[in-house]
Amino acid sequence: MSDRVLIFDTTLRDGEQSPGASMNQEEKLSIARLLQELKVDIIEAGFPIASKGDFNSVQAIAREIKDCQIAGLARAKHEDIETAWNAVKEAKNPRIHTFIATSPIHMQYKLKLTEDQVLEKIKDSVSFARNLCPNIEWSCEDGGRSSIDFLYKCIELAISSGATTINIPDTVGYTLPYEFGEIIKNVKNNVSNIDKAIISVHCHNDLGLAVANSLHAVENGARQIECTINGLGERAGNAALEEVVMAMKVRSDLFKSHTNINSESISKTSKLVSSITGFPVQPNKAIVGANAFAHESGIHQDGVLKNVETYEIMSPESIGLKKSSLVLGKHSGKHAFKEKLKILGYDVGDNYINEIFEKFKTLADKKKDVYDEDIIALVDDTHINQINTLKLLNLSIMSGTNSKHVASLELDYQGEIKEISGSGNGPVDAVFSCIAKIVGFSPKLKLYNINAITPDSDAQGEVAVKLEHLNKEFIGKASDIDIIVASAKSYINAINKIINFEKNSNMQEGVSEISLSNMKGI
Repeated sequence: MSDRVLIFDTTLRDGEQSPGASMNQEEKLSIARLLQELKVDIIEAGFPIASKGDFNSVQAIAREIKDCQIAGLARAKHEDIETAWNAVKEAKNPRIHTFIATSPIHMQYKLKLTEDQVLEKIKDSVSFARNLCPNIEWSCEDGGRSSIDFLYKCIELAISSGATTINIPDTVGYTLPYEFGEIIKNVKNNVSNIDKAIISVHCHNDLGLAVANSLHAVENGARQIECTINGLGERAGNAALEEVVMAMKVRSDLFKSHTNINSESISKTSKLVSSITGFPVQPNKAIVGANAFAHESGIHQDGVLKNVETYEIMSPESIGLKKSSLVLGKHSGKHAFKEKLKILGYDVGDNYINEIFEKFKTLADKKKDVYDEDIIALVDDTHINQINTLKLLNLSIMSGTNSKHVASLELDYQGEIKEISGSGNGPVDAVFSCIAKIVGFSPKLKLYNINAITPDSDAQGEVAVKLEHLNKEFIGKASDIDIIVASAKSYINAINKIINFEKNSNMQEGVSEISLSNMKGI
């Protein structure tokens, strides 16, 4: 058995199925490029049958990303499998990932199929997929609650039908670590042809055990872990890539297996996924949280100053958090700024460096101290707002305890300068109402979230909004030293996504979409 554990990243598929985490094609490509830099082995790029947009995103990733296998998910249906193949077939190393439920509750109530009928579908779907692609992964949805004897039959049949990877999901996060480890060990010891396939696991986090279950599975013979950046995923999410990777790396004294992950790219990949989805990473999140390497207790600080290993079991540098003596301020030049970006892990093209640098100079005039997090936010804002139909030019607010809240905005909308004023229940409500009047539609505000990027009273505020329009949700995110301006920018960012979505929908009119809610699996 190989000592290498393959990392199968499903941020772009299972992660995107988190309510409100939908991404457009360019956003998915941006994440896929960093996943390639992270050196994940397999990228599950999406569910191609779900929609034309999802198909196009998977196809674009398959065409561009060369150093990772590219997988497309498919139900046990010929149409799904053929669509997945058409999306990934141009990849250097394509994979079809097909699945069917095997637990009694799923077979009885969801599939309405007997065990024999499920076995027939496994043979038919896997054989059909193998005739298209040599790299086939098969998953037994809700494997954690399946009868172990029936599981043996399903897995043996899937392998004999052509599956090269067998994925055993704990779809609802039900099992405990020792239980899940036993399932993997029993499969390894009781399926006669299991040596012809790699055992994979896909654990959900409903009981907070996804990482523990994945690691126990590795100890018992699994050699592929399916996971997501920041643990993104349905309900309570998936096993977090950064946690399983660093657990195996830090405790290599116990794990006799390893991954090929470039852990120094973890931090910036985490930040990009958070920025694109609008899902903030909790400060005390393991590995990538803002407090993961912070020490406030006097006892802890004293210990770290004497020997960092007293309270840090891994270094910030090991996940890509660079410590630098290069301090930037309003007198810094473009060369130093560009070097700082490289230290922070950003390779920004010439098309954007001037724009980002101008934003930096403006911020440096306002702030006493410019932190690395401030600069990261500037880069993220610039990349987020590359395609703008609507732009904020100027904003002023009149507000008071006993007076009306009035916003006055100057906007560039479709190349025309628009000026508008309006009132609201508060300054943010007034701003949002004015923007909605300019574009001619008023989406429902589902989420409004504020985070301080850095300490001190002059900290930049990062605002995330979630807007609902035409039964779809759109995330907007932006930062500014003025929280009202940050709110306006985040709202405009989401509005631009709505406008771009509608443009693309009009271009693809007549193409039917299959709801992801009916296709959520494993």
